[in-house]
Amino acid sequence: MSWHPHVTVATVIEDRGRFLLVEEEAGGRLVYNQPAGHLEAGETLLEAACRETLEETGWTAELDGVISVGLYTAPANGVTYMRTTFFGRAVHHDPTLPLDTGIQRAVWLTPAELAATPEKLRSPMVLQVIHQYLAGQRFPLALIFP
Repeated sequence: MSWHPHVTVATVIEDRGRFLLVEEEAGGRLVYNQPAGHLEAGETLLEAACRETLEETGWTAELDGVISVGLYTAPANGVTYMRTTFFGRAVHHDPTLPLDTGIQRAVWLTPAELAATPEKLRSPMVLQVIHQYLAGQRFPLALIFP
């Protein structure tokens, strides 16, 4: 039996203390998550992160660096995800773009608003990477794109 983690990307996009998140359906409930998704064939991690942000929020993002690369095994299904989380800025919004299936809406929330509703987090990583970002855990893109 072979084991392969799912390669995923996510973005932490801040604007004046609020963070761009998606409210999405997962496991029969609405949860908050960073714009995130799977790497597709033929694209780089950076391209995947920008594509997922646009598809899930309607926002075009410019990415400035990396917060973390980590593994997470989802208790609901036992799948292990290798997630690279980027940070950057929202530069343009197109409200006419349809959002990905399952995405209800894009929202801007503070860390306090997220912490007040832990049951609405898709995973503990949602708030964890925001705290890492706020603590200054920021690495240049050259860390993985020399």
